[in-house]
Amino acid sequence: MNQPRRNIQWQGSHVTPEQRREAIGQRGCVIWLTGLSGSGKSTVALRVERRLLELGKVAYTLDGDNIRHGLCSDLGFKPEDRRENIRRVGELVRLMADAGVVAIVALISPYRDDRARVRARIPEGRFVEVFVDAPLAVCEERDPKGLYARARSGEIPNFTGISAPYEAPVDPELVLRTDESDVDGCVDRVVETIIPLLTL
Repeated sequence: MNQPRRNIQWQGSHVTPEQRREAIGQRGCVIWLTGLSGSGKSTVALRVERRLLELGKVAYTLDGDNIRHGLCSDLGFKPEDRRENIRRVGELVRLMADAGVVAIVALISPYRDDRARVRARIPEGRFVEVFVDAPLAVCEERDPKGLYARARSGEIPNFTGISAPYEAPVDPELVLRTDESDVDGCVDRVVETIIPLLTL
């Protein structure tokens, strides 16, 4: 079963990390926003991307819904599918960070082990886990896509926070209480965390 992999070797780049950093003026990193649906992950991620671009930085947001339109369109929402979804995105952002991009991920990513596996694939100090922490009641009240109501009625199975678990981060680099802080304040905190990483 592993036979084909024996014939595959990692192809190293002819460009060093230092040369890449000099060419684009920054080092890459991964900013991973995790939290319940409706917690504000995408809103914060997209504003952070915009702010970084205004500062002349190279950044790109990978939103969970967008990822499932292409890269992970073949996956459902069972635990094993969620794990594969995170694995694929993790490999993608690892390459993006290596290229010098600030890869901003906005995914529910409900399982700690899956997030830990992604972190383990990213160079030390280049992965920032951001827990977008809004209580379930607040997320349900917002319910921007009407998903909680459908999950409560049984229309959507395996829905995180209702019929599927969410494992909150134990020791994230940053916690954003979007029920207590406005979006700009949350964006400020993320950007302040990211900027020093781009020159280290």
